[in-house]
Amino acid sequence: MITVENLTKSFRSTTGAVVALDDVTLNVEAGVIAGVVGPAGAGKSTLARVLALRERPDSGVFRLDGLNTAALDQRSLRAARARIGVVPAGESLLAQRTAAGNIALPLEQAGVDGPRRRDRVGKLLDLIGLTDKAATYPDQLTPGQRQRIAIARALVGEPTVVLADDPTGGLDATGAAGVLAVLDRARGELGATVLIATQDAGVVRKIADDVAVLEDGRILEHGRLLDLVQDPDSRVARTVLPAIEKTAPGVADVVLVGFASIGALLPEAASRFGNEITVSGGGVTKIGETPVARFRLGITGERADAALGWLEERGAYVQRALTGPRAVAAA
Repeated sequence: MITVENLTKSFRSTTGAVVALDDVTLNVEAGVIAGVVGPAGAGKSTLARVLALRERPDSGVFRLDGLNTAALDQRSLRAARARIGVVPAGESLLAQRTAAGNIALPLEQAGVDGPRRRDRVGKLLDLIGLTDKAATYPDQLTPGQRQRIAIARALVGEPTVVLADDPTGGLDATGAAGVLAVLDRARGELGATVLIATQDAGVVRKIADDVAVLEDGRILEHGRLLDLVQDPDSRVARTVLPAIEKTAPGVADVVLVGFASIGALLPEAASRFGNEITVSGGGVTKIGETPVARFRLGITGERADAALGWLEERGAYVQRALTGPRAVAAA
């Protein structure tokens, strides 16, 4: 579990102090995948370095599984670092080493014997789906394959936490999908807690359980992703849900979560209250494996408010009284 309380970090520059992290408070429960999303310069990489115990904050507390890392001596700090696997941004493999050699490097540095190294590296090559590339050098691998090797290297010490800084940056869709699949396996098969720092909201939508929005060094929103997307006004919802054109006519926006809700609630509301319900904007996406829809609705009939209330009672988030054309709603 990662616990951050009132964390601040600044750097000196020629123009004065630059605040990279400003009173950041964040909790990541054990065994989840959390995404920290924000634009370039938001402080994501600085946060990742602090959590990797490579940077010390100016103030605030970082606890790893309840352990206050600021109170550790050098020996205890090294032990804590060993529990954290780091996937750095950009290319990080050694060109003169094979895929297997890159993965094995931390074990060699730790003095682990050859048979144990080979066994651990073999299991991780299998986990990332690159067993056939064990003897291949980085320049013969695709960018996505090289990043999967970097993840395996971060996992080789059996960490409890994995920090991935922009792990899909610069990758094509196929490469990014492979990287996210490996991070998901790290959580599912190895039990690691995974924190991903990224500019790409699509990464969060595809893999994260929790999300934090970081801008100008401050956390603006944080929580369970499926909870946050149910409020169309949240920053997360505006970022990851299908957009609705401002000119689309309607009387309400709704967010529906799950196969059953998307497939059944609108037709049943129309039948139950004698309305005609039309969709004039929005669409359906997936949050992990869960489908989530955001629609703008037009409703004709005398019981439009009753139909919307019924949808709310069954878990839909409903935002009424939109501005713009209202002719689709009968009085």
